[in-house]
Amino acid sequence: MTSVKELKELCSKLSVLYVEDDSGLREMVSDYLKKLFLNVKSAENGEIGLCEFKNSSFDLVITDIQMPCMNGIEMIEAIKNDSPEQEIIILTAFSESYYFMDAIRFDVSGYLIKPIDFDKINITLFRITNKIIAMKENKLYKQELERLVKEEVEKNNILEDEKIYNYEQTLMALVKMIEQRDTYTGGHSERVAKYCKIIASEMGCAPADCDLIYRAGILHDIGKIVTPDTILLKPGKLEGNEYGLIQEHVTAGKQMLEKIPMYKELASIIGSHHERYDGGGYPEKLKGDAIGFLSRIMIVADAFDAMTTNRIYKPRLSQAEALSEIVANSAKQFDPIVAKFAVEALKKIEVDTNSTQMPHGKIEEERFAYFYKDQITGLYNQTYLDLSLVQNSSSDIYKYINFISIHNFGNFNQSNGWHDGDVLLNSIGVYLMQTFPKYLLFRFEGDDFIILSEEEAKIDVSEIEGLLFKASDMLNISVDTFDIKAKEISSLLKFQEILSYRNRDIHQ
Repeated sequence: MTSVKELKELCSKLSVLYVEDDSGLREMVSDYLKKLFLNVKSAENGEIGLCEFKNSSFDLVITDIQMPCMNGIEMIEAIKNDSPEQEIIILTAFSESYYFMDAIRFDVSGYLIKPIDFDKINITLFRITNKIIAMKENKLYKQELERLVKEEVEKNNILEDEKIYNYEQTLMALVKMIEQRDTYTGGHSERVAKYCKIIASEMGCAPADCDLIYRAGILHDIGKIVTPDTILLKPGKLEGNEYGLIQEHVTAGKQMLEKIPMYKELASIIGSHHERYDGGGYPEKLKGDAIGFLSRIMIVADAFDAMTTNRIYKPRLSQAEALSEIVANSAKQFDPIVAKFAVEALKKIEVDTNSTQMPHGKIEEERFAYFYKDQITGLYNQTYLDLSLVQNSSSDIYKYINFISIHNFGNFNQSNGWHDGDVLLNSIGVYLMQTFPKYLLFRFEGDDFIILSEEEAKIDVSEIEGLLFKASDMLNISVDTFDIKAKEISSLLKFQEILSYRNRDIHQ
């Protein structure tokens, strides 16, 4: 459940514009918002609301749709034309599909249907204000980073005798900043730098070039400082537009380093480290020798580290498998000459098999929670269940899926309302966390639960039945245990297929 106290803390430094033509409703909602937000402005139609928006700065806009003078959709379009990143919530009695399509088209942050349900409003506000604050912090971080870089450059220009010293200090400071923001990028950059230098040395490059490509490897992902946290810190694989945004880090990094005289050589190498020898890469789709020689080395080194690192959605390849992939993609992704030398160089090294994107420490665990925690129960969500099963297929850490199914929950929700249903689900989630603190716990398909464990979990059915009985006598429970290895459960889809077969057999 969303804590009003936490929500108030989030909103306490934010401003909101509320646009609603119903004076009574406008007054009621405005009074509620004033209890949460630092500054609240209200307007009776879209035309006045747009004027208020142009005259002031608001972190959030909440608006009705059907209003005189200018409706909500027209106002949203005008606001988005001026401020594409503006967070907007629609709060309206209209639920026709074309309004939803407009909301999607204008990238509206939330869509709530009247009559007013403050619990739902709180949940939506909690999600969006978290995002607003994260983006504000990210902006401040970028400004601070730019200031620090500028300071270091000015020092180098003023004190020529300290140029080499300041160069190394600046280099390492930037690396540390990246590592503090995204630990995977930091470890990845250091490994890529090492692989670049090893390959360059194998090819007979001059020591100066070996040193140059090593330093370029350290900074090759520096452009990720302009990547939004919601994309950079996403533990899973990227989708659609997210992948397009992460690609922009190459150009951003090159442009950033080109502005600093001491980094210009590095910028030209970094700017091509995602090109492909066959011309299918980015950002410029360069082909063959049009890609700089040292960049062609970095392309192989970067790919090798990606292949030999455990990812959330994809287990790492062995060293031999990764080298085979380099051979297979010779003259496609990789320069064939560089690929040949890279295979010889990289087969001599010892790959760190402990490199992973899994969380280490409280900060990274909270990052995972942002993406993979169910807001109502506090347990992990279904997406993380899929990731856990995929990873478990290569590690066999977990042996059993303990499946808790709550029956007749839909009827309970209809009879008692969604709020009571959420309260009940939360109480079950709390009970499971207290009872099984060492296991992975998930909310599954709305009203069921899963315990992923090394041994069969000793589930006290009567305890859960007691929680259900307090809520309603129409609810009941069943518990099943599935042997992961025996059932060959390697993904969420496989488990859902097993459940489907089981349910079909039960009803036959």
